[in-house]
Amino acid sequence: MIQNVERGLYIAASGMLTELQRQDQIANDLANASTPGYKSDRTTQKSFGDMLLENEKSGQTVGSLGMGVQIDSKVTDFTAQPIRNTDEPLDFAIEGDGFFAVQTATGTMYTRNGQFTVNPNGQLTTAKGELVLGQNGQPVTVGADGKADPKAIGNFTLTNPRKIGDNMIAGTASGQGAGNVVSGALEGSGADPAKSMVDMIASFRAFEAGQKVIQTLDETLGKASSSVGSLQ
Repeated sequence: MIQNVERGLYIAASGMLTELQRQDQIANDLANASTPGYKSDRTTQKSFGDMLLENEKSGQTVGSLGMGVQIDSKVTDFTAQPIRNTDEPLDFAIEGDGFFAVQTATGTMYTRNGQFTVNPNGQLTTAKGELVLGQNGQPVTVGADGKADPKAIGNFTLTNPRKIGDNMIAGTASGQGAGNVVSGALEGSGADPAKSMVDMIASFRAFEAGQKVIQTLDETLGKASSSVGSLQ
């Protein structure tokens, strides 16, 4: 019996750890619900596999027992979101597919966040001061009127895009993106606050269920250990 209880503790604990990771992903989506060009994530789970149970005396199959779960993968939804007008001359959005190219300290990265500014050298940059690149890989120059030509801003198609943090995307550029760069507008966030809140509540409930299972099994172990060696 003790062995089965210990196995139950392990299964419940694996479920709780999985929900903690899922909650981190949901919380990140909620924190970026108003971030321009943000792309939301989805986590999928998988079982460690089932163990076949047999009767120790007869060898007859009793059934299967799950061995817990783990995060299988995290998938990013790169679907283009609706664009809203801001009338700000250095706000840009890609209408359709594609990514802006940005020169970072670790090399060229990509983003859908077109909320740009200008540095003292008259070059278009991100809010962190990273240079925005054109299709030719060179920095984009802002005119004396404080505006930049949308046609001068690069729009790239990426192979195997993946999020790396700070709303940046890593990947291999494979040509010009199919979308159009428009000025005075920003792409909305891909995070849905209402759906994320529903997912968070469901995850909390699953986590609490695991806690209750562990508490019950712990009480069972306590009773079993206290009765060891007792005589009727």
